[in-house]
Amino acid sequence: MRNVAFHNLGCKVNSYEIEVMQQKLSENGYVIVPFAPGADIYIINTCTVTNIADRKSRQMLHKAKKMNPNAIVVATGCYVQTGEEQIEMDDCIDLAIGNNKKKDIVEILENFLQKKEQSQESCMMDKTLNHTTILDINHTDEYEEMQLVRTADHTRAYIKIQDGCNQFCTYCIIPYARGRVRSRRMEDVLSEIRGLVANGYKEVVVTGIHVSSYGLDFLKKESGDYLEECKDVREAVYKKEFLLQLLEEINAVEGLERIRLGSLEPRIITERFAERLSKMEKICPHFHLSLQSGSDSVLKRMNRRYSCSEYYEKVLILRKYFENAAITTDIITGFPGETEEEFAQTVDFVKKVDFYETHIFKYSKRQGTIAAGMDGQLTEAQKAARSDVLLALAQERGKCFRERFIGQQIEVLLEEQKNIGGAKYMIGHTKEYVQVALKTDEDLSNTIVSGTASGFLTQDILLLNF
Repeated sequence: MRNVAFHNLGCKVNSYEIEVMQQKLSENGYVIVPFAPGADIYIINTCTVTNIADRKSRQMLHKAKKMNPNAIVVATGCYVQTGEEQIEMDDCIDLAIGNNKKKDIVEILENFLQKKEQSQESCMMDKTLNHTTILDINHTDEYEEMQLVRTADHTRAYIKIQDGCNQFCTYCIIPYARGRVRSRRMEDVLSEIRGLVANGYKEVVVTGIHVSSYGLDFLKKESGDYLEECKDVREAVYKKEFLLQLLEEINAVEGLERIRLGSLEPRIITERFAERLSKMEKICPHFHLSLQSGSDSVLKRMNRRYSCSEYYEKVLILRKYFENAAITTDIITGFPGETEEEFAQTVDFVKKVDFYETHIFKYSKRQGTIAAGMDGQLTEAQKAARSDVLLALAQERGKCFRERFIGQQIEVLLEEQKNIGGAKYMIGHTKEYVQVALKTDEDLSNTIVSGTASGFLTQDILLLNF
């Protein structure tokens, strides 16, 4: 049977999907090998969130073909979904598979191989098998059901609960790459988690393209299931509490130790939401609330639908119910028209919120988005300078947050062995996602231990003592 090498780019949803594809092919006799010369088939799961992501996707596709010119190079994912014309013109790509078709990887690959044997020339010209491997993602309401049995990480498993996004932020290409919101059935989510727990996993990360919209597609206008007092359907979804209901069911799964949440929409955070969440003992106090800018005027141009004051109110609610809540976020710097004053507002707001981690992205113009046509596009030098300011601030605030735990009793899920400074350590994370090291020669992977954080081993890692 053929050897298959994978390479993944992009988000945790992509990571989940590539592990499912690996699992499916392995179950059908394919041999999964490292991404190195010698493979018969190379599958690159692409990303298109920024221009850099596009470039990396193309680079990895071309690298695969160079490693074995006779191999079949398969491009799948978001870059494929939004750039079918580019895919057709790229001689390094033999087969293209869009989003919502990854679950069919075995059948598509077998079909391609059969056609290739019959007529190699025509097959090479037809990268989408007569347009069957790339769907019109914007006109499907089908959730692409996948299920994992095991992951590459033997302690923590990412669980995809929904796909798609209806937000249409002015800078973002993702709704065009992932389509509209499609939610996974609760029973399927729970079935997957129970299976993973039975295989020894102690922590799950609930993820998706827009997790807070989970259940939006469950509301049916024709059935009168909208709440009349709500301003819009999203508010109705939050009031219906689909996500909370799912999390409560996950919290009840026997043997599971931790539940970590993916990125949340700030507007979903209410007193009731936080209070109910705080009663779930397995929920990790680690919350990623995407911000993107600390300037109200920039947020408005981005179509983010909340103000800085509203965002800060949500942060305070979480900190009310969760002690030492780790609040993380994303910031886009250099958005079109961003003035020095607006950037200064962002810096001040980041300081005010006091994030644990801040992920900084330089604005990337994406063709087909509203922001791409906006006046006042900043230079790369301007974006880089502002990015440097925010990165330095993020590093400073991250260190301050970690310092809170020095001298405190902490609980750590140990995950992997590492050599640091010539000594052996087990590395893991607290519930707040603070990285911690325990000096030991013993392999304690997938073990939860408690001890005292005695100080810093490295700039980013605390040292644990019993």
